[in-house]
Amino acid sequence: MSASGLKVLLSAYSCEPGRGSEPGVGWDWMRQIARYHDVWVITRANNRDAIERALAREPMPNVHWAYFDLPRYARFFKRGARGVALYYYLWQAGIYPLARRLERAHGFDLTHHVTFGKYWAPSFLGRLAPPFVWGPVGGGESAPASFWPSFGARGIVYEAARTAGRALEDADPFVRMTARRAALGLAKTTETARKLERLGCPAVKIYLEVSLAAEEIRTLAALPRHDAAPVRFLSTGRMLHWKGFYLGIEAFARAARELGEAEYVLVGDGPERRKLERLAARLGVAGQVAFRGVVPRAEALRELARSDVVAHPSLHDSSGWVTIEAMAAGRPVVCLDCGGPGAQVSADAGIKVPVDTPQGAIAGVAAAMVRLGRDAELRRRMGDAGRRRVAEHFRSDHRADLLAAIYDEVLARRRGELGHAAAPAAGARR
Repeated sequence: MSASGLKVLLSAYSCEPGRGSEPGVGWDWMRQIARYHDVWVITRANNRDAIERALAREPMPNVHWAYFDLPRYARFFKRGARGVALYYYLWQAGIYPLARRLERAHGFDLTHHVTFGKYWAPSFLGRLAPPFVWGPVGGGESAPASFWPSFGARGIVYEAARTAGRALEDADPFVRMTARRAALGLAKTTETARKLERLGCPAVKIYLEVSLAAEEIRTLAALPRHDAAPVRFLSTGRMLHWKGFYLGIEAFARAARELGEAEYVLVGDGPERRKLERLAARLGVAGQVAFRGVVPRAEALRELARSDVVAHPSLHDSSGWVTIEAMAAGRPVVCLDCGGPGAQVSADAGIKVPVDTPQGAIAGVAAAMVRLGRDAELRRRMGDAGRRRVAEHFRSDHRADLLAAIYDEVLARRRGELGHAAAPAAGARR
């Protein structure tokens, strides 16, 4: 039996059209699953207006919506990052009675949890009768302890709290139940895959979550090459300690001694920005490092078009949209060999730097910048390889076929388990 025309119950706390990050992931997964299957989506009630506006423009008759939020008195939890985490945890528990009612009414073939894509909170869909697919989930990535002293006091407190929180989450019996009841756990990275295995997930696959629509790939592929002096490097993202912008600036300062009139543009903002500006001044490259702040999407694309190389020295990204967009635009990527970017960027599309110590990472990124900065032909070859890699592996419209294969595998395994359970024991009388 092929996984075609199934009834699938989808848990997507974040699911909203026209958005990036988790809301966009939830929406795109829903669309791709619905290409072949009937889908029932449980999502937050505050997503309803945006969803219904999108459905008015593009109806999806085989997608059915169930909206749920906690009672108003419980919503005070949603204050700050930890508050959202607690609210989300309670929301997952709160949807279970609704999921049971839907399962009794429709008899699903599969249940699937998509967003949030973090392993640290449980999903109770595994308690239902159909096979349960969990993920892809991330969150198992960590900055090596050797980097902690370079983060400053605020960063050290954050990493310590994150490590302690994950230790508690790993011991959560409901998280362990989620892992053990999953027919298949999809992990965004090798680090998270190891977490799922330790939690008792019976089957784990690494599944790179990030993808781009065909239209986005065409838009990015159409960006002209820069190929003009001076060579220009670009980094994009929130300016947080674990995003590694400080590694990029220190590496650029070393590379600039050999490259001369190179430039480094940083797009984004965050609590580390002033510290990074002071770092550039202290290293004597303030005139070559430009902080653009948060810019509209069109301006971000113009900055990408004016760049030669994208540097993304993040220490624990589960996904990494920046690296995929850079490859789609034909820009070679310099990243650390960890987390999502380390899995997404191939050796022919960029340079991955080992994660050992801060000084080792800085030296590795600086060497990559010098190598790429001096060699326009290498940039061209890596850029072409990146475009091919995105077209072959990161198109969102390929996801439906990949999911069909995954669902086939899950259902075949379930049939095998049921057949084995029904077979008479060796030596039994027939």
